Amino acid sequence: MAFGDYPAEYNPKVHGPYDPARYYGKADVPFGQVKLSELGAWFGRRNKTPNAIAGAFSRAWWRWNHKYVFPKRAGIAPFFQLTVASMAFFYAINYGKLKQHRNYKYH
Repeated sequence: MAFGDYPAEYNPKVHGPYDPARYYGKADVPFGQVKLSELGAWFGRRNKTPNAIAGAFSRAWWRWNHKYVFPKRAGIAPFFQLTVASMAFFYAINYGKLKQHRNYKYH
């Protein structure tokens, strides 16, 4: 599969129009329904290649867009979500500098 191609599992005659937020591979048990004894086997069935990981992030991005950004009456939620995510990211990358400026009470 080259960059920009459809997934190999996608068949337009079966699936209809292509949806970038949908996984076209073989269906598996959802993570919320996996029992603790089956957790290792469930993780073992996951595809851990860089292309599969990038595809998972791409599907998550499109699902988020379809839910919060693309509706007719989209609200202010995506702006707040991006703001909070960027605040958490910049706090994490600057944590080492911020840690040195703590106020300690010595007694």
